Amino acid sequence: MNSEQRANLMRDLLEVSAWPGTQSLLRALEVTVVLESKMHPWRYPPERELQFGEWLRADILAGNYGHATLDRDLAILVSKLLFRNRPLYGPEAESLFDPVPKGDLHDALLATLAFWNEPSDWHGDERNVILTLARIWFTLSTGAIVPKDEAADWLLKRLPPEYARVLRDARDAYRGVRRDDFQERGDEVGRLVHFVKTAISASSGD
Repeated sequence: MNSEQRANLMRDLLEVSAWPGTQSLLRALEVTVVLESKMHPWRYPPERELQFGEWLRADILAGNYGHATLDRDLAILVSKLLFRNRPLYGPEAESLFDPVPKGDLHDALLATLAFWNEPSDWHGDERNVILTLARIWFTLSTGAIVPKDEAADWLLKRLPPEYARVLRDARDAYRGVRRDDFQERGDEVGRLVHFVKTAISASSGD
């Protein structure tokens, strides 16, 4: 994509996306653009052409539209597409993407864990981080990929009671049956994050 195409697409996406809970008719979009020539045959880390998300809104409004870059997280995204293989439009994922080697997926999942080390790393995104931790642990343990609330159900059966409450509440907030109050529960969130990170690292040998 040239700079004009990138800017035009980013600005158009801003018009049809909104931060979660701020508008009744719009949802928060996350859009990733890749080039087929960069994805097939599979290479790790893969390269993405563009990424849009509400967390980038301020940067986009300031004229920062990003650039093509290597992105290990694409190993997770492509694995998810291939596992569920339910396109809303167009061909099935398996006709477009090569299988992601297990080692590449595990490396990408463990790299994601490295982002969360102190409260400022998850401030304002507590619920998503809590549930993503559950999904990482589930995938590393089973090789499958499921929605965040299903991963939370799985982990709740294995989590010590002192950490289960905040995970259960995050799952219920994700399902829309309770209030999202995790910014008010910083210590509780922090304890869960560090416990899960330590447990995953121990089980993976890192």
